[in-house]
Amino acid sequence: MSISRTKRNSLLNLPMLLRIVGFLLLVESAFMLIPLITTIVYEEHDFWAFLITFAVTLVAGLLLTMVVRPSRSDMGKREGILLTAFTWLSFTIFGMIPYLLSSTPQSFNNAFFETISGFTTTGATVLPTVENLSHGILIWRSLTQWIGGMGIILFTIALLPMLNYSGGIQMFNAEVTGITHERLRPRISQTAKGLWLVYITLTALMCVVLCVGPMGLFDSICHSFSCMATGGFSTRDAGIEAWGGYYNKTVITVFLFLSGTNFTLIYRSTVMRDPRVLFKNETFRTYIGIVVVAFILSFISIGLLNPHYSIAKLTFNSLFHTVSTASGTGHLIEGYDQWGAFAMSVTFVLMFIGACAGSTTGAVKVDRIICLAKNCRNEIKRAVKPNHVLPVRLNGKVLPTSTTNKVVSFTFLFIIVTIAGGLTLTAMGVPLIDSAFSAFSCITNVGFGAGITGYGAGGYEIIPDAGKWVLALLMLIGRLEIFTILALFSPTFWKR
Repeated sequence: MSISRTKRNSLLNLPMLLRIVGFLLLVESAFMLIPLITTIVYEEHDFWAFLITFAVTLVAGLLLTMVVRPSRSDMGKREGILLTAFTWLSFTIFGMIPYLLSSTPQSFNNAFFETISGFTTTGATVLPTVENLSHGILIWRSLTQWIGGMGIILFTIALLPMLNYSGGIQMFNAEVTGITHERLRPRISQTAKGLWLVYITLTALMCVVLCVGPMGLFDSICHSFSCMATGGFSTRDAGIEAWGGYYNKTVITVFLFLSGTNFTLIYRSTVMRDPRVLFKNETFRTYIGIVVVAFILSFISIGLLNPHYSIAKLTFNSLFHTVSTASGTGHLIEGYDQWGAFAMSVTFVLMFIGACAGSTTGAVKVDRIICLAKNCRNEIKRAVKPNHVLPVRLNGKVLPTSTTNKVVSFTFLFIIVTIAGGLTLTAMGVPLIDSAFSAFSCITNVGFGAGITGYGAGGYEIIPDAGKWVLALLMLIGRLEIFTILALFSPTFWKR
């Protein structure tokens, strides 16, 4: 009997996996009501595109939840990894339908790229202009980023208590970023609810503050969705610069900085009323330090090359660009191409480091950078005194050797995958520098346009269709932090 049970548990629980995907699709169909209602309010023809998409997604979700009846509910690490990857792919496939059916229809390749760029909060776009899009499409673009920012699966875990017992922790670990995954409450669903509470509250607060300024209600909602997710999609071709002045930049800078902070820390400092936890946290202090140093370096270098800039313009633009880059949002400032090579080098470093784990940002994360720096310091000391025991500590806790090794492996794979992606693009005829930057921008989920490397003010529409699929894969690898996706390509994953 025990042998039979062991053999059964070694098999992938595909029926349970499909049933949970069905629940997730029901969640996505519910979110599609927002752009559907928007098209009704603005009396737009894209109402039909969203109505069809809503119906198709709802039916698919109902079929999977009602028809599929798993014989067991257990889920292991393999199911968690496979479910995470399959969920993000499913959301992208159904989420791209409005782009195909809208009044400004996109090709299949462009629709997939734009949708996965939204869900992964990369913000890279293949659309030459967004100002001819309907309000429904514009809010759906921003909403895809908001959903993907905190995590598709994390939202479902918060809704479905059953996942506390059927693989919720595996799903949580596969999607949530960082070295370690700290819980707010004993139950994983309670942790998910706490994180989403902070996320929703900050989004609503940002929307209210933006409405006070020059932005209208619709633009404020869209930018609140995309900025809290550190995605970077805008409703205007000129981005934030379209409204001029410094009010919007100030508001967005503050909330982007918060979006780059570990949401667990924000929850503890606000809901649990322990603000000291923020400044006791080594990662948060380092995050502040990186932003301050990068701002000072950018301020000086940009000021020297652009003496005609006023102090106000120099200060606001330098700080906005620094926080936008560190948080992985990728909003661009007008005239950034005149800031010189040093400012761009600082930008690349910020893109690589990113912000705190447990936030909505991409890249390597400050936590891992601290771990790598301390591990390198210890190895230098061991070269002189090899018998010394030198643990790596993060936030006052000793990290296991296995965790340190995983951080080193993660960083190595991050670099290798970026190089491989860049080389693949060069084989498709994309210039070397542009290939390297595009691959780097997508895997870090920053999404800076390829114009920074010579494509002009355009975007990723110039990349060949095959190259767009390569970049789409890099976005997903970056958002799910490499191991979740690369594990699927390992023969060991598919063995019993």
